[in-house]
Parts: sequence; C-alpha cells; structure tokens
Amino acid sequence: MRVQGYLVFEGRCEEAVAFYHQALGAEVAMLMRYQESPEPLPEGMVPPGAESKVMHAAFRIGDTVVMASDGRCTGRPAFQGFSLSLTVADEATADRAFAALGEGGTVVMPLAKTFYSPRFGMVTDKFGVSWMVIVQR
Repeated sequence: MRVQGYLVFEGRCEEAVAFYHQALGAEVAMLMRYQESPEPLPEGMVPPGAESKVMHAAFRIGDTVVMASDGRCTGRPAFQGFSLSLTVADEATADRAFAALGEGGTVVMPLAKTFYSPRFGMVTDKFGVSWMVIVQR
C-alpha cells in the first residue's frame, strides 16, 4: 500500500505546478486536461469553459509524487486539516525552500532551531497549502 497526497486547486492547478517547479524544482510527470480525456466525461463533470483546465496531474518533488487537479474549478480551494512536510538535507536548502514557498503566502512559524531539528518552520503558500519545512538530523 501507499498513501499519496492529491491536491485540488479549483482552477489554479497549472499555476500551482509552475510555482512548485520554480520554488522546489518539481518536475511534471503527467498532466492531462479535461478536453484530452480518452473517453467522454460524465455530463456536468466539467464546468462550462473549463475544458482546458487540469483533469489530473502528477509532479515529483524529490522522491515524492504529488497528484493534483483543478477539480470543479470553483476558484475556492480549501486546504484544511493537513500539511505537506518537506524534509531537506541542510539549513541552506531549508532557507531557500521556505522563502520560495512563502512568496505570496503566510509564515505560520518562522524557521528556527528546535530540539528536534536545526531548522523547522511552517508556511502556508499562496494557494493555501500548508507546508512544514524541516532539516533532517
């Protein structure tokens, strides 16, 4: 078994994937738009005008694959009750990743030394996704 995160950006998926590429070096493994579906989609699944939005995407950050889509394209993503934890090898990488993820977002807990890590911090990015950045000991 395996558990993977699936993020629904409600119309901002392509923008988010580009942001994570810039901020974290994410590489797109797969991206399919609604209009590219190999089979007809159920009536009402795609909001009018959203045919070019992302039906499914997968992108790799380090060793992890994160999946995503535009969902119903409501324009109101709601990421609540979870965080993505980004484990990095050193403090310089933590500083860079934290600053990049925080661009346009909100720092919840600034990066600082803790009893369990030389650097740990929490930030919510501009899409509303909560991140914990930690240097592995």
